[in-house]
Amino acid sequence: MLRVISDLEDHRFNGRTVLVRVDFNVSITNGSIGEDYRIRMAIPTIEYLSKRGSKVVLASHLGRPKDRQDDYSLRPVAERLSNIIEVGKVRFVEESVGRKVHQEIEHMNKGDILLLENLRFYKEEESDEKAFSEQLASLAEIYVNDAFSTSHRKHASTYGAPKLFDVRLAGFNLYKEVEYLSMIKHRPLKPLTIVIGGVKIKDKIAALENLLPKADQLVIGGAAAYTFLKAKGVNTGNSLIDTEHLPWVTRALSTFDDKILLPSDHVVASSSADLYSRMVKGDIPTGMAGFDIGSETIERYSSTVGGHGQGTVFWNGPMGQFEIRAFANGTINVAKSMALAFWRGSKTLIGGGDTLEAMKRAAVSESEVSHVSTGGGAALKFLAGDEMPGIDVLDRKI
Repeated sequence: MLRVISDLEDHRFNGRTVLVRVDFNVSITNGSIGEDYRIRMAIPTIEYLSKRGSKVVLASHLGRPKDRQDDYSLRPVAERLSNIIEVGKVRFVEESVGRKVHQEIEHMNKGDILLLENLRFYKEEESDEKAFSEQLASLAEIYVNDAFSTSHRKHASTYGAPKLFDVRLAGFNLYKEVEYLSMIKHRPLKPLTIVIGGVKIKDKIAALENLLPKADQLVIGGAAAYTFLKAKGVNTGNSLIDTEHLPWVTRALSTFDDKILLPSDHVVASSSADLYSRMVKGDIPTGMAGFDIGSETIERYSSTVGGHGQGTVFWNGPMGQFEIRAFANGTINVAKSMALAFWRGSKTLIGGGDTLEAMKRAAVSESEVSHVSTGGGAALKFLAGDEMPGIDVLDRKI
């Protein structure tokens, strides 16, 4: 069991500088922040430390900048944080390490919050360079990881630097992620329903290998479904097929065919830009591709996902190209069914940015699911049993 910040006595935080790795990797357009769910999820940890007299230093990445680019600055995040935080004064510094950062920390009062500039402005962050890790570790006396979504990476801020601290704790958000995903991985409330969508099967294979034996049903939509249908001999037209992993899909079907649900009808078009989509049952015509599940499949999937009064439902990936209205019905209906399952008593977990966006389009609030993961890729790696360096390095309860 991870040691969480509330396990440490309050006086241990008073007057201490705490380095908190958060995930503020949000969409920013012309200085304006879009979905701020990841920022909001870090608030309980930040406010807890601030109220106990810590100097709270926040470190995050944003996007994949090639160098120092204004479009990737975290300054807008600091402004957003200032608007929603209820305690302390939020500061921002245009560096992540070095003398200027140390000076800013010296001028902080107890309870103040300092957001460092984008960690990926330094190439040493992703390469876990020792000197950079030492510079980050020199900023504080206590380390807290609240960025589950980056914990599958051996970066300086998630692995190299925390190794240099005597006290390495989990934040509330990371702890909650691990708690829920461990439940799915080891002791799911039955029946366990897994809903998989999106494009790439390869990213989900390791998790599915772990989950399929204990799952009661695997519901597949999105482009991933067409590879499964292809393996069953269905004509998939021009739909996206992952030919590289077709052999794995074939083996999965031969072993678990009785628990795998696949689309029986589809919304098809010649391309995603085609205004004249139509619905077909069974085979997809040559020259056409599937972009969403059809109405018959929607009814079947919605009944499967939302029909239980108890159990566990995990959803990762949309049912179609939901960004386009003509191909959004499948994803929206599954989102609504997740809310229905929650209200009927199931544990419902959603992973991945696309899936969170789908919830918004379906007018399903975050309070209508048990947990929304901040990291789809990290969640799949955790469920697969892969190495999680940013979690493995943290303290455990004795």
